[in-house]
Amino acid sequence: MYIVFSTFDVPDEKANEVINIYKQRSRRVDRAPGFIDFLLLQNEKRPGELTVQLTFQNKETYLDWVRSEEFKQIHDLEKKYPDKELAAIVPKVRQYTVVAT
Repeated sequence: MYIVFSTFDVPDEKANEVINIYKQRSRRVDRAPGFIDFLLLQNEKRPGELTVQLTFQNKETYLDWVRSEEFKQIHDLEKKYPDKELAAIVPKVRQYTVVAT
C-alpha cells in the first residue's frame, strides 16, 4: 500500500468551513484505479491543522491518479475558490510505502 498525507493550516475559525467542503467533495478520487481510502484528519490541539490521507494500492496507481485529467480539474477548482486565503494554501505532502502491517 501507498499512503499520502497532505497537511495544511487554515485559520481556526475557518476549519469547519474547510471540513464541510471535504464532506461534500466530488469523490472522483474514489473511482481512481488502485484507490483504497480517503480520510480527513483534524489535529486535536490545533483545530486549523487538517490532513488529507489518501491510500492507494501502490505508488504507481497513486502517480496515475496525480497525472490524470480529473486530478488536474479538481486542483484547478481549488485555486478558484472564492476565499483567496484558503485558495492560496499549499499543503505539505508526505508519501509513504507501507512496509509492514
